[in-house]
Amino acid sequence: MKSLLSKLSLLAAFVLLFSVNTNANCILVCDSNGQNCEWRLADQVTPCPNAIITAVPFLRIVSDARSGAMGDAGIAISGDANAMHFNQSKLAMADEELGVSATYTPWLRALGLTDVYLAYLTGYKKIDDLQAVGVGLRYFSLGDIAFTDINGNAIGNGRPNEFEITAAYSRMLTDKFSAGIGAKFIYSNLASGQEVNGQQIEVGTAGAADISLTYETPVEVNGKESNLTLGLAITNIGSKITYTNAANNEKDFIPTNLGVGVAWEMNFDEYNSMTFTTDINKLLVPTRCLGENEFDCDVDQNGIDDWREESPVGGAFSSFGDAPGGFSEEIRELMYSFGVEYWYDKQFAVRAGYYTEHQTKGNRSFFTVGLGLKYNIFGLNFSYLVPTTNQRNPLDNTLRFSLLFDFGAFSTIDE
Repeated sequence: MKSLLSKLSLLAAFVLLFSVNTNANCILVCDSNGQNCEWRLADQVTPCPNAIITAVPFLRIVSDARSGAMGDAGIAISGDANAMHFNQSKLAMADEELGVSATYTPWLRALGLTDVYLAYLTGYKKIDDLQAVGVGLRYFSLGDIAFTDINGNAIGNGRPNEFEITAAYSRMLTDKFSAGIGAKFIYSNLASGQEVNGQQIEVGTAGAADISLTYETPVEVNGKESNLTLGLAITNIGSKITYTNAANNEKDFIPTNLGVGVAWEMNFDEYNSMTFTTDINKLLVPTRCLGENEFDCDVDQNGIDDWREESPVGGAFSSFGDAPGGFSEEIRELMYSFGVEYWYDKQFAVRAGYYTEHQTKGNRSFFTVGLGLKYNIFGLNFSYLVPTTNQRNPLDNTLRFSLLFDFGAFSTIDE
């Protein structure tokens, strides 16, 4: 059973590469005047699912247990080593001079798998009061796979894995405003050496960059001290990726993402504080074309849908207006995260959050809860995901945790 489930998880990663784009199950339904048309399933009632598909989706997995407990929100919350994933410009605003974070996230644990997981190691160092540098390593293991041919005969074993290596630089531009830039190398080895549909599978590689901005300002409310933070991050701006020796226009998009976030931290007194935060994300990747005939999606009739032939930059710009359902479908492509965090004496935290996306764009909706502990230089965060739909989540009934070290706190331990 374990081997079968592992194969299914690998198969899911291959859907984009070796499936035929077909809209046979979706039809265009209009009102009696031929207006207000919408793509729906054959029942003419249910909206047609049209989630944005990318390669290497592991780049968008939130591994930080702190944010994982706040509905995956993290663009505008206070900076630590995990800013390497969300918003690298926050590194220059971090309280400590040096920090390291290690996170372990079991994957598909509810299905009984024990060798599929995501590991994330990040760290940063403040050069001075204005500058900081950071590094990050993300590793995703798909476990042991027994490969078989179409007849079920064993043809070998493999251990698919993916990783990214990231380096970043962050700088304060004013007392309240910072900017960050990062560069990363992406490696994806799903089934190198195997053959699918006559094509030899190779290791996929890509390069990408991140750009981020943060603005933080104090706000006084009813005589109480508070901080308002706004963040913006464009991540995974990079080349396409392929697992075969296919032509450039057959390569697949990586998950380039635009995220904006806001966080409001309120300090009630010396011991009690609370933060409310919200993130909105949108993939800057072309939406799959839905056409009534083959000419709608492949105008030049070269056998490749036109949206797949766009360049990464062109696809990012067109992603704001290419949805088959028009503006209403563009709005559906937004993903929302809401979170709240309560701290007592900066040592004990309770967190909760909610994540949601439209049913036609992935249909993920879940509540999250978690705890945080901090003592001197050590921090430990836990998060737990509670699904709210029938759609299974790889993190169902899974406890994930992050361990943080704020080495800069050494100087304050004896104070």
